[in-house]
Amino acid sequence: MPEWTTRLRLDPKTLSLLVTTPEEDLLRARLPRQPKNPRALLTLLEGIALWSGREIAVATSVDASWDLSDDDALFGGGFWPVESNLVSYTFVPRRLPRRIRGLGDFRHLFRIGRDGGGA
Repeated sequence: MPEWTTRLRLDPKTLSLLVTTPEEDLLRARLPRQPKNPRALLTLLEGIALWSGREIAVATSVDASWDLSDDDALFGGGFWPVESNLVSYTFVPRRLPRRIRGLGDFRHLFRIGRDGGGA
């Protein structure tokens, strides 16, 4: 089974998630910025790790206009996300997005981690 690459982008209104293999997109999601539970993001990513059968390193890009004042709901109590034995985060610089077909523009997630490290 090929390794899964997981990319996450945070902008002022949404969280975009992309999970791929070298051959295909496995999961594309655009979610509201504020989950109802502070463990929602970590639980979602742990589920992806469990499904893939291995730990995942999430390449994460944060939009420059992100408001740090209310991140408790997303990251479980602080700006730096809570990690687990299954999930770790690597923050990478944001790149300018390009348009693709489907649920919207996800190209910015394809580039996360390619040049700056991460998954």
